[in-house]
Amino acid sequence: MNKQIILKNRPEGLPDENTWELQNNVIPEPKEGEVLIQHHYISLDPAMRGWMREGKSYIEPVELDDVMRAGSIGKVIKSNNHPKFKEGDFLKGTGGVQQYTVTNGENWYPVDPSLAPLPMYIGTLGMPGMTAYFGILEVGKIKEGDTVLVSGAAGAVGSIVGQIAKIKGCRVIGIAGGTEKCKYIKEVLGFDGAIDYKSEEIYDAIKRECPKGIDVYFDNVGGEILDAALSRLRMHARIVICGAISQYNNMNDVKGPKNYLSLLVNRATMQGMVVMDYAKDYGKAAKEMGGWLAQGKLKSKEDVYEGIENFHDTFLRLFSGDKMGKLVLKVIEE
Repeated sequence: MNKQIILKNRPEGLPDENTWELQNNVIPEPKEGEVLIQHHYISLDPAMRGWMREGKSYIEPVELDDVMRAGSIGKVIKSNNHPKFKEGDFLKGTGGVQQYTVTNGENWYPVDPSLAPLPMYIGTLGMPGMTAYFGILEVGKIKEGDTVLVSGAAGAVGSIVGQIAKIKGCRVIGIAGGTEKCKYIKEVLGFDGAIDYKSEEIYDAIKRECPKGIDVYFDNVGGEILDAALSRLRMHARIVICGAISQYNNMNDVKGPKNYLSLLVNRATMQGMVVMDYAKDYGKAAKEMGGWLAQGKLKSKEDVYEGIENFHDTFLRLFSGDKMGKLVLKVIEE
């Protein structure tokens, strides 16, 4: 049987136990030109919260009674005359929160488990890593000597953003929640400074760590932290709007920035980015990041939990902050 997580209700606020339903359905058979993939790991990302919401966005919402959308990686266990993929191949794509999926192979990509652990292909070498790479290099346009401030700095995207900025010769300050995460980004990832938003006054802490102001702010959280960063911009600063996890479960209106006139005063720019816009260059990015990993310049951390039955509790770790690095759910039963 194929265990699947089905979207049953559109949540208001934090998703609860009624948002999804665990179902057991028959494993599908691949038609001519299709493959059957057994998922090993599912990627859990903040973007999934937006996919449950009705309304216009960069991607269609997940329909009620459909399998919850998610990135995934697994092994081809049956191929029905597929022109490219054969049994035994490992592929990554968007297979959803389920143990098996059938596909014609469109938007699925082969990976080599001998070169990197499978979870890394949906983390540093997957969507989060690509988001960090193109967000900080193409949108942030960092240059050597810049002061770069990153929120969500111990997370899947923020941790890679900060490391890339260090590789490129920037001074990097990370904002994270709690002593352990702040210690991690400084001592393990090599950030120049850390701000604990849970125990510090954010405006004062940014002023302390960025005394000459901010050249690039990479925003993963929105809300008050975005507002505080706006107050410390340097001339021609760039702000990358990647996410706003502090606002995703709001029951009221989204809290927008009050300090936006700082953009005018400092001739700064604030630009949103969606990683799919850079799909044609994923290969280039993966090659460069793979080189950094091999050289030890870039560190990858995956926080792996087990059991598709534990999807709801594991998903909530995205919003409680009770995780480090890339959040991954192992769904294969061994």
